[in-house]
Amino acid sequence: MIVNESIIHALHQSALVSEFRESEIGILLPLLSTRHYRRGEFIARPGTCDLTDALLILVEGRVEVSAMVEEEPMVMHLKDPGDIARVISFVGSNMMKIDATIEVIEDCTVLLLEREKLETLLDTHPVIVYNVMRGLVRFAHSLARHKSAETQELSNYFYRINGRF
Repeated sequence: MIVNESIIHALHQSALVSEFRESEIGILLPLLSTRHYRRGEFIARPGTCDLTDALLILVEGRVEVSAMVEEEPMVMHLKDPGDIARVISFVGSNMMKIDATIEVIEDCTVLLLEREKLETLLDTHPVIVYNVMRGLVRFAHSLARHKSAETQELSNYFYRINGRF
């Protein structure tokens, strides 16, 4: 993989390496693969995803992830370097089955980290694996908090709770 400034910037912006030293990022880099997609292409579609157990990190461009989660539509936009998708597939493997459509809205470059490749570090660099997983938990928690705040704000708007609106 050719490493350039935009890849390093995206990693530093992501939740994955927030506690890493530069030497640890250097150990993680060879495990990542880079892919380029054009506007209108699909990175994944239900039943046709070849990214099994791969985490997706946006380097540049824009991507839309849409899925049905517990019969509710969910849409997530990746627009900033370091934005992450496919966390559930990466962590949960076949335990959590969510079929998502990932469409490229603007030409993009993404990094892919396959769980199997990360697991090769378990014996030699367990702290790196631990910190990646810790970063993903923090990312998921941040998303949940953000969605909860949005829901509360909408509820306050519709029901005029606490006289705020």
